[in-house]
Amino acid sequence: MTTLRERKTYRKAILRALYGAVERNRPEVSGATLRDEVDLPDEDLSAACAYLAGAGLITVDWTSHKTPATASLTHEGIRFMEEEEESAAPTQGA
Repeated sequence: MTTLRERKTYRKAILRALYGAVERNRPEVSGATLRDEVDLPDEDLSAACAYLAGAGLITVDWTSHKTPATASLTHEGIRFMEEEEESAAPTQGA
């Protein structure tokens, strides 16, 4: 059984991978590429993507096997990641 901490880690890894793709002008990532980048089993990848899609942070095109065919950040997802990036950056002159 996956713990809450693991699920949160999986979701963050997916968001980081998709945000990195956006920065490289790849707005959409295949499910296979995403799975390889975050190194998750299909069940955990699917659950994390479903959660993030439900939160409005990503969009997912699903395969008939209920695994992601493609995934991409929504505008809200990009804003969320930008806020994360800004809050992690050291402040100037502090």
